[in-house]
Amino acid sequence: MSEVLLLTPAQVEQRYGLPERTLESWRHRGRGPAYIKLGRLVRYRSADIELWLDRSAIRPSNDLSSAA
Repeated sequence: MSEVLLLTPAQVEQRYGLPERTLESWRHRGRGPAYIKLGRLVRYRSADIELWLDRSAIRPSNDLSSAA
């Protein structure tokens, strides 16, 4: 079984540049990356953050014929 890295919101901010206040707002709105509640503690798996970032990426079209 692989090791799961659980990050605090402060660690997510340091590592990924997502402010703690933004993460908190998203949690209250049901948005943003998946998180884990351990009692009153909030933790994020690094894999969930990276998956959410990948799914949030906007990939521009390289098809120049549709730009007309």
